[in-house]
Amino acid sequence: MKERNTKQSLLLFLKGIAMGAADVVPGVSGGTIAFISGIYEELIETIDQLSLAFFKIWKNEGLKAAWKHYNLSFLLTLFTGILISILSLAKLIGWLLINEPIIVWSFFFGLIIASIHYVGKQIKTWNYKIVLAVLFATILSYYITLAQPVASPESNWYLFMSGFIAIIAMILPGISGSFILLLLGSYEVIIGTLNQFSISITTLDLPLFTTSVLKLLSFALGAILGIKLFTKVLNWLFKHYKNTTLALLTGFMIGALNKIWPWKEIISWRTNSHGEQVALLEKSILPSNFIGDPQILNAILFTVIGFLSIFILEYIASKKVKTA
Repeated sequence: MKERNTKQSLLLFLKGIAMGAADVVPGVSGGTIAFISGIYEELIETIDQLSLAFFKIWKNEGLKAAWKHYNLSFLLTLFTGILISILSLAKLIGWLLINEPIIVWSFFFGLIIASIHYVGKQIKTWNYKIVLAVLFATILSYYITLAQPVASPESNWYLFMSGFIAIIAMILPGISGSFILLLLGSYEVIIGTLNQFSISITTLDLPLFTTSVLKLLSFALGAILGIKLFTKVLNWLFKHYKNTTLALLTGFMIGALNKIWPWKEIISWRTNSHGEQVALLEKSILPSNFIGDPQILNAILFTVIGFLSIFILEYIASKKVKTA
């Protein structure tokens, strides 16, 4: 693992900021940002080698040797940037979801469509097996968007499982952890919890702080376990079944477009932990059937903006490859 000077560490921190921003927005993968910015392989290698042997090296050779051996300066700098970015943007995204839902979901919809193109075009060989993999993942993903959550998205064990599954975004370019959280119904819960955590610190509200920390810890523990287990598995899948893996990811995103569709009709409600009525089940409807202003022009505009955002990232990536 390479040593970094102050300038390089600052650059790594900024890359963490970009990854955090991507992880907040459903549709853009933090893993994609890591790949584009040239730290993907180091991130995978560093996470993969983490083990309890750290404490053995610490005991025998000292903390500095253990810290250097496991490249923890890299992880600390990167994840500090990610955390600061997520905490900063969560409040804005939460406000927009309440006040401008059509615009937000339209932007996300454009991101997902572009991401489908981005991942799908990486499939080198098309045959009936690849087509079947796309269709299977599309159908499965679509039916997941129609399913009623098996538990309240606010329960700690559900957040644990959400973290376990969503962390795939950190190690797999092309799919977003926030996107997975949307499918699980946990995205808005996590955004709200991050906002509560920030508020509890500024207002010194101990009960709110305790509640938000327990939820975030549940999510974080699931993410830590998930990233350790998924790293080896996904590296193996990409090495031996790359085309099939990409096909499944492409289909997964196609089917999930139903979840991101900007115009919804609420079928049933649930009561959250604050006693507020929030949507439990929704179905996608045509803009003409939407109650209220469908904001069609705004929706088209922000879908295009979301779509072009991915192509800007692709352009940056292609320039990086050409100059390498």
